[in-house]
Amino acid sequence: MINDLPIRKIIHVDMDAFYASVAQMDNPKLKGKAIAVGGGGKRGVISAASYEARKFGVKSAMSGRLAEKLCPHLIFVKTDFTRYSEISKHVKSIFYDYTDLVEPLSLDEAYLDVTENKLGLPSATLLAQKIRARIFNEVGLTASAGISINKFIAKVASDYNKPNGQKTVNPEDVLKFLEDLDIRKFYGVGKVTAEKMYQKGIFTGKDLKSKSLEYLDENFGKSGHYYYNVVRGIHNSEVKPNRIRKSLAVERTFSENLSSEIFMLEKLEHIAEEVAKRLEKNKVAGKTVTLKIKYSDFTLQTRSKTIPYYVSEKSIILETAKDLLYQEKMSNSVRLLGISLSNLNTDQKKPKPSEKGKKSVSVQLKFEF
Repeated sequence: MINDLPIRKIIHVDMDAFYASVAQMDNPKLKGKAIAVGGGGKRGVISAASYEARKFGVKSAMSGRLAEKLCPHLIFVKTDFTRYSEISKHVKSIFYDYTDLVEPLSLDEAYLDVTENKLGLPSATLLAQKIRARIFNEVGLTASAGISINKFIAKVASDYNKPNGQKTVNPEDVLKFLEDLDIRKFYGVGKVTAEKMYQKGIFTGKDLKSKSLEYLDENFGKSGHYYYNVVRGIHNSEVKPNRIRKSLAVERTFSENLSSEIFMLEKLEHIAEEVAKRLEKNKVAGKTVTLKIKYSDFTLQTRSKTIPYYVSEKSIILETAKDLLYQEKMSNSVRLLGISLSNLNTDQKKPKPSEKGKKSVSVQLKFEF
């Protein structure tokens, strides 16, 4: 039951096809056309795709070659993270005009706790409309929003009326909303987990809710408890404007020493993928990429590069690590490689959350959304 839980007014704001939309805004000739950001070259990976390209199945993390097969008229444009960062800062400054409880997830999305807000407005739905209107008027881009009682439901809801829309899930509608939800829409249920759930007859939130905690723990391990709670509207994670994590790293020791850079690049790709997954899980991004190399004689070397914007995408982390690998010749064969990201957005000074932002309100009380 959610009646006894803390009820907050959470907005999840997500910019629509951010990288691609920026490219189309800055180059009017690209408006209305199928474009992909990144993905050029023989081994390029797409960072983002416009909605026109998505109609053909083009999506982020897809190889440029496959994307071109799906959409022969696809236009590839280069990434411009300096520009993305500039626009992101403007958007976030708008958020802070309404609340100090802002938790950025990346350059293009954030959670806002507006339970108590600077305008004193009781309606989170109205606040989301105002925020989205300001983004469009001041920046020139559209954003979508989800509004509900916790971060999980708000994030799911923000996908419902994309692009340039919003959806509010009121407290009294939460359980029905979750029961009707396709299991693939549950944040935290990836492709592999969804397939496993399908095999066990779990297709909707209602199917998931019918399973006991013991069953979910047995079949889905540590995630079982999470699934059991969220399908019941239980997700107590607060919007966290203050972070303490300073770095995130992944490293691998190999059973056989590597002497070929080709094999090293293959290993780095897997490591970069794991780093990106952990960054997404922890909702952080960073500016400094460090490559750690331990040679067969156990000497250790680190090489770092700081870029002027926060990143969390595998493709960018990997390309930076490649540059560091080629920075100088290997002095010996390699037994360990690692990639770390530091100078995180956790280091940014943000206002401390007030106790008012954590106020608990019963669903049974009048709580305007």
